Amino acid sequence: METLTCMEAQLNDFSSAKRAQVLEALIASGEPSAAVRPVVNLHCHTFFSFNAFGYSPSGLAWLARQRGFRALGIVDFDVLDGVDEFLDACEHLGVRGSAGMETRVFIPEFASREINSPGEPGVFYHMGLGFTSGQVPAVAAPILDDMRHRAEKRNRSMLARINAFLSPVTLDYDRDVLPLTPAGNATERHMLAAYLRAAARRFPDPVLYWAEKLQLAPEEVASQIGDAVKFPNTLREKLMKRGGAGYAQPGPETFPSVDEVNRLIRACGALPCATWLDGTSAGEQAEEELLSLLIGKGTRALNIIPDRNWNISEPDIRRLKVQKLHAVVALAGKLDLPLNVGTEMNAPGQNLVDDFEAPELTPVRQAFMDGADFIYGHTVLQRVLGLGYESEWSRTHLPARRQRNAFYTQVGRLTAPGQAGMARLTTLTSGLLPAEVLGRLTYPA
Repeated sequence: METLTCMEAQLNDFSSAKRAQVLEALIASGEPSAAVRPVVNLHCHTFFSFNAFGYSPSGLAWLARQRGFRALGIVDFDVLDGVDEFLDACEHLGVRGSAGMETRVFIPEFASREINSPGEPGVFYHMGLGFTSGQVPAVAAPILDDMRHRAEKRNRSMLARINAFLSPVTLDYDRDVLPLTPAGNATERHMLAAYLRAAARRFPDPVLYWAEKLQLAPEEVASQIGDAVKFPNTLREKLMKRGGAGYAQPGPETFPSVDEVNRLIRACGALPCATWLDGTSAGEQAEEELLSLLIGKGTRALNIIPDRNWNISEPDIRRLKVQKLHAVVALAGKLDLPLNVGTEMNAPGQNLVDDFEAPELTPVRQAFMDGADFIYGHTVLQRVLGLGYESEWSRTHLPARRQRNAFYTQVGRLTAPGQAGMARLTTLTSGLLPAEVLGRLTYPA
């Protein structure tokens, strides 16, 4: 057991060669996989953006196998660095996998309304789902490069402002922050971890330092500072969020437009995916208007983080959030938008997987499971045959989105994960009709 635990930890090494070696050794060890359970997590950040547990793409694929998740999907901010590793690992481990990317965009049509980025009108958390490679076509590569450049520019500017505020505790971005990442894509959470370490190095007991800088009572800081969830959240609110020392209000030029990012996503054969927070902002109170606009711009799915919409201690807020969760799931069904759900894993305290047995989630659980089958179905057909959701074959034979949704959901349900399933798909051709594809997948070869 100790050896297995050690090997699992090495799956999260920053060296890609080491991860590949360890994964091969784990497969060769014959370690049994867990029985598959009806749970999914399709929104897991890897350490290529930030994972609170330190998981690499390979580490997440192994986690899904060992915990019996029916499907698992990765999502990283502004990069596709983990896509190939993750999908290859899923294929070798027999895991239903999907890969995505998350970013922030500007929606000019909602420039006056806050949507899902609190306090930032027009700014929208947006995703692409169903990527099959981290290699981007030349026509779209400049868009991805620009997204990464913008993110780094925002980070460096924020760091300069926080350094001025927290002096004498200061950071050098290249020396103190980038080494916390495997491929140079740092996030606010990397900077936060670096500041906590720097303060602890300078002050053996940093309570008074943080109390002064954050303008909090020393006893309040003392009660939080040992809490790996509460204190980082407090620090992030005080330093990085709206009103904080490092915050700068974004404008229309801060982020790329949704149309520009959608060009990148679609050029990669992936699917633009809207995201939903909790239905309480001005923009999300006009959710049907928003989603209808985004569907016209190419959106094909909707992402939800269920846990933050029901797992709430205050009864009245919980009741309201659950009501809005059920309403947006119904709206997604009406608008033919499959659902992508998960826990994020990019902050301490988040769960490895949602509790689909919770009474608040049982009415929408099947929609969540269908969404997992849908994105897996698109992924494997695109990865193996180039016959994904937006392919010419799909648009020709399945012109209506509802038809396409049903077809790819069935493909995902019928295609076994792993190399056997991939081999089965290679026997299919673009000369088959959708019903023939499903027939070939339904019956033994």
